Amino acid sequence: MDFLTKDKLVIVGAAGMIGSNMAQTAMMMRLTPNITLYDPYAPALEGVAEELRHCGFEGMNLVATSDIKEALTGADYIVSSGGAARKAGMTREDLLKGNAEIAEQFGKDVKQYCPGVKHIVVVFNPADITGLITLVYSGLKPSQVTTLAALDSTRLQSELAKFFKIAADKVVNSRTYGGHGEQMAVFASTTTVDGTPLDSLIGTDALPVEEWEKIKVKVIQGGKNIIELRGRSSFQSPAYLSIEMVAAAMGGKPFRWPAGCYVNNDKFKHIMMAMETTITKDGVSYKNIAGTPEEQKELEKSYQHLCKLRDEVIEMGVLPRIPDWHKLNPNLH
Repeated sequence: MDFLTKDKLVIVGAAGMIGSNMAQTAMMMRLTPNITLYDPYAPALEGVAEELRHCGFEGMNLVATSDIKEALTGADYIVSSGGAARKAGMTREDLLKGNAEIAEQFGKDVKQYCPGVKHIVVVFNPADITGLITLVYSGLKPSQVTTLAALDSTRLQSELAKFFKIAADKVVNSRTYGGHGEQMAVFASTTTVDGTPLDSLIGTDALPVEEWEKIKVKVIQGGKNIIELRGRSSFQSPAYLSIEMVAAAMGGKPFRWPAGCYVNNDKFKHIMMAMETTITKDGVSYKNIAGTPEEQKELEKSYQHLCKLRDEVIEMGVLPRIPDWHKLNPNLH
């Protein structure tokens, strides 16, 4: 059976639920025969590797290691879920300090062991910030690092499909932008529901304003809801979507959802945030987002929240001051 590429794909945090699901998804999608699993917790990692071998996938060259140098050397693509998981009662932001330090070390390891890596997807929360830290310390180009942000847009699609009792793919171009957190900007103006613009339905009998507001809350608190229902944070959906992102970076099917990427333009400065993106073998590119004045205001609020988190990380000493970023990464001006 054919693979999309023969390049080396590394799953960081592979002993966890997201990481192990990412590995299985990558194998099922036949992305590459050369997959390396890394996790500092060796017993669980070996358990994951054993289970994947027991699946009997054809043609796989599966390596499992708790040695970061061995894992990253020669890596072409990396997906990292290698941070602490969110637990009941925690926000993504509660994870900030510990996961920021993990992201710093991850970026340094990339620079040391695989400076030729083609693309990295960062999944662990708060992903906008951990992705930014990874970018700064890795020395990579902004086009080479993306973060998982699609989960909010798929949750919006799901909630609208449930409300209107239609198939999910009848909800087209559902979008959230800005932060992957509870300050995200939920857009209505981009979406159509069974061919009808969502904007024209809000405030009618089909979708009263109060129902639309409830849907937005469900989207914003989608991760919290999974924790309450399952007793643990999401793992199937982030695993699948992040591997779809890597597949696009390998030259596979276009990625259908927004992604977090580095933005530095006249409006948003020195930040990683969810934008309307295209991911290809050449990396990620984004275009400016058009929305209603109210949506633009929400996006600005989301950006300001991300700036606050970024500045907290600078205060912690995990990141240097913005004018000094280029000393660590000449690709950031």
